[in-house]
Amino acid sequence: MAVKRINLALQGGGAHGAFAWGAIERLLEDDQVEIAGISGTSAGALNGAALAAGLAVGAGRRGKDAARENLDHVWSQISQVSDNRIVRWMHSLFPVPRAMQRLTELFSPFAWMEGLTRVFSPYDCGPFYTNPLAAVLRDMPHPQLRPERGPRFFVSATNVRTGRIRVFGGAEVTADAVMASACLPALFRAVEIDDPATGRREAYWDGGYSGNPALFPLFSPDLPRDVVIVNINPMLRDMVPRTPGEIQDRVNEISFNASLLRELRAINFVKKLHEENRLTGRPMKNVLVHMIMDDFTMTSLSAATKIVPEPGLVDVLREAGHRAADRFMREDGDNLGRRDSVDLAGLIA
Repeated sequence: MAVKRINLALQGGGAHGAFAWGAIERLLEDDQVEIAGISGTSAGALNGAALAAGLAVGAGRRGKDAARENLDHVWSQISQVSDNRIVRWMHSLFPVPRAMQRLTELFSPFAWMEGLTRVFSPYDCGPFYTNPLAAVLRDMPHPQLRPERGPRFFVSATNVRTGRIRVFGGAEVTADAVMASACLPALFRAVEIDDPATGRREAYWDGGYSGNPALFPLFSPDLPRDVVIVNINPMLRDMVPRTPGEIQDRVNEISFNASLLRELRAINFVKKLHEENRLTGRPMKNVLVHMIMDDFTMTSLSAATKIVPEPGLVDVLREAGHRAADRFMREDGDNLGRRDSVDLAGLIA
């Protein structure tokens, strides 16, 4: 059987990114699948960095094993953060009297943290500030991102000054770029990176605000047509949200899916032009779109668990992602290289 080359588009979603961890593991198990390109945002950037650095170690099983080791490391660091550890970590960022520390540990860490971020800024902790993702990336078993080896890797972040997306690719993809892509403004200081295009040192926030994930870097002629999107944020919710928490959750999902839907509309438009033979002589790629998703599982979760995962949730999401990817390969694997497995017209209607 011929090897099927694909591109992976990895959405962000905090701890819910463990779903993509499981999906990637399943794809790595298939010797007939080759990952040629990766575009990741936020948690998707973390997953993508672990995957790309691992696959760059070597071809075949060697690289895949290294990628799994990297992913295990990243998510073991996240899953080890219990509620009380998160409270203690937040206390290390913001000066709180000891009596208040004991009191806050009695209540929901998410509610406490949400209230705290409305009063304090990540810039209030002065020289004691550290971005915890730096150690996670540095301590991966195979931390070296090699643009000359392995899949092509792209990371998206949002320029704080302009509000526009910046896509880092090739040698630009560093640990700082990955941290910029995952920089939630209320929790982390903006990550500053030199931009040769503007000649300025620019500040960046989470890429989910402008591209979750960016698909257009994967349209390069040297990459395969197939783009497999691993969805973290539910596209559809049948029930109308009524409580304040439900309303905020749905606003969050809609906002973080908006850029993806715009790109899917553009892809669908190009497909229509191809069908009508109106692109003769124009280098516009007819992309094939696929999705690995489990809206049933994702709609059962709230935005709170993206930041403060419930005990065991990371493992549950990993298993759900593995099942979803296995289902995709069984039901739609034959579509790779041949046709879309997503009804784009119905999805964006």
